[in-house]
Amino acid sequence: MVSTFLKLEGNTVRNRILNFLVVHSEFDYSMRDIARFSDVSYTALKSIWKEYIRRKMVIYTRCIGNAKMYKLNRENPLVEHFINYYWSILDSETNKITAKKEKVVILE
Repeated sequence: MVSTFLKLEGNTVRNRILNFLVVHSEFDYSMRDIARFSDVSYTALKSIWKEYIRRKMVIYTRCIGNAKMYKLNRENPLVEHFINYYWSILDSETNKITAKKEKVVILE
């Protein structure tokens, strides 16, 4: 199932990765898990990941065995702006659906 964010902003590799990272921002994940849960190839993630690291959008948190764990860098102002944008899109769509339902109930 595609999220509302992906429906509105485009179901691209970058958006799928960001969608997963925002929704699960309180936890850290390995790159393999991020690729799997975002439904993108590991190769595609690796090519984008370098940019995310360079821009400090994601941060390394710890190592579990051979797996390096990462999560969204909530201290980066760009990331915080994106998170606010992400949730405002979902809030806007939820308000539209709620308004339609209220209108239907009033008309009945």
